[in-house]
Amino acid sequence: MRVRLAVVAAPLGLALTLAAASARAQCVDEELKQELVGGRHYRGVQERLFTKAFRHELSVLGGWYASDLYSSSWLAGGAYTFHFSEDLGLEASVAFTQFHSAVTDSYERRYPQIQVLSNPSAPGRLYFGHLVYSFAYGKLRWFGDGISRFDLNAAFGAGVTDDSTSRGATASAGLGAKFYLGKWFAVRFDVRDHVLREVLVGDEHLVNDILVTLGASVFVPFGG
Repeated sequence: MRVRLAVVAAPLGLALTLAAASARAQCVDEELKQELVGGRHYRGVQERLFTKAFRHELSVLGGWYASDLYSSSWLAGGAYTFHFSEDLGLEASVAFTQFHSAVTDSYERRYPQIQVLSNPSAPGRLYFGHLVYSFAYGKLRWFGDGISRFDLNAAFGAGVTDDSTSRGATASAGLGAKFYLGKWFAVRFDVRDHVLREVLVGDEHLVNDILVTLGASVFVPFGG
């Protein structure tokens, strides 16, 4: 009789032990989950911090124009972008600069009887359209407090470089980054490569001009 009771009691005790261990493990899991949620380490579905789809972006830009044939100069302008989605936008821009050649200045000082350029400091205007594709997204934590979003984008387009030496259309491509602060403001950084034909001293050249700009953007509607 005692043998039978021992045989029955052993599996029953084992089952009770396993049930107690399972209950303790479940309790620990719940406590860990609450701790992770409280520390904001638990990853779930979150609302977007900043939305671009079907919003208008107005930008003010300034920077540097590095020309192949001319000396580097300042650049200032603005852009309007309509975002069809979170990934695609169509941008129209206008910028102003000055085309000046230190080489021709030196040559004319050496040979004052020869004038290489009729206007040694010619103003230039750049009218362009770009398709902007945002290919990467991320989030930044500022000084351990607020979280903001940023994205990386590629731009492809064409336009006109309006100065006395350019010939035909100008192809353009580049990369950029935007850092979003709040729901309607952003800081942007862009690098664009312009490929065009220019004429200097009677010779035509295929050149690559590099534009580096830093700017600020406002998004409408403001609510995001």
